Amino acid sequence: MEEKKIVRFGILGCAEIARKYVRAIGMTPNSSVHAVASRSVEKAKAFASANNLPAEVKTYGSYEQLLNDPSVDAVYIPLPTSLHLDWALKAVHKKKHIILEKPPALCVEDLDTILEACDNNGVQLMDGTMWMHHPRTPKMKAFLQNPDLFGDLKFVHSAFSFEGSDKFFEEDIRVKPDLDAHGALGDVGWYCIRAILWANDYEMPESVIAHPRPVLNEGGVITSCGATLSWQDGRVATFHCSFHSARTMDLSVHGSKGILQLHDFAVPYEEKSASFFSSTNTKSGEMDTFWGPRPNEHTVTVEFPQETFMVEEFARLVKKIRDSGGKPDSQWPSICRKTQIVLDAIKTSIQGGLISVKLSSI
Repeated sequence: MEEKKIVRFGILGCAEIARKYVRAIGMTPNSSVHAVASRSVEKAKAFASANNLPAEVKTYGSYEQLLNDPSVDAVYIPLPTSLHLDWALKAVHKKKHIILEKPPALCVEDLDTILEACDNNGVQLMDGTMWMHHPRTPKMKAFLQNPDLFGDLKFVHSAFSFEGSDKFFEEDIRVKPDLDAHGALGDVGWYCIRAILWANDYEMPESVIAHPRPVLNEGGVITSCGATLSWQDGRVATFHCSFHSARTMDLSVHGSKGILQLHDFAVPYEEKSASFFSSTNTKSGEMDTFWGPRPNEHTVTVEFPQETFMVEEFARLVKKIRDSGGKPDSQWPSICRKTQIVLDAIKTSIQGGLISVKLSSI
């Protein structure tokens, strides 16, 4: 493929999750890995070798060297959240489009600084919430938008948890206050918040309040918490996120007529097949001894993993800007910002002793 027809990615850091993106970029017809950077060239070379990258992929011993490479169109930034503001701004000022790993910032004020720089430089931003790009997601949305099958939205619940090992709680950046201060709320909780906003067509809640007894480690990092979100018209949503309980990725969306449910909303059980369940107009049987009908299972078969669809969509937007003089798509930065605002409000509720936090309309 001619070089000009593809988006050339730089990988800014060799975090474990970067392996998934390198694989996805390699599967995407409109993208290629052009360069990898780490804090030492030896580590960058080791990463390139371990991920079977072609010999022509450049390896750099500093992030600055990669950002100074004029051939790099876009960068994926999997660095700790505390470093996002600095390196996102440096990338944007070099006119590099960015996929910013979630959570994108320590607070919405930092994110706004990044977004303003993106606007000023004509740069596309997308956060790394991969399930949003799976073909199953629009299929689920079509059910939620069907007034005859689903009706009016009433309640949403999401949960994402896993049990961290002793090594995880000792070494992982997600429990270090100077690296990823949001902890479970910013990691698995980000997905829960996004799912709730997605189900509500990104209409912001009126208020949020954290649930009692959040768990914090000695450094003050949240390792388990939950919250309730409320809308003026009576809609309610709850979520729970944790590093202390068995792995789960539940999403349940309740309407006046139907219900959507799945147990793998963030990462499908299988790469090439993903399902969800829907129920409509269920009723109790005689003497309430049974009820039904049973939920219908809907399966979406795909050729590639969900991160590939995300990279492909991002690269399409970048190509439109680079090759046709188009403007960045505002949808993804807007969704990212709304998720960050809710995250910040929940953290404020926890820090304030479980106070109710009002959210101004956007």
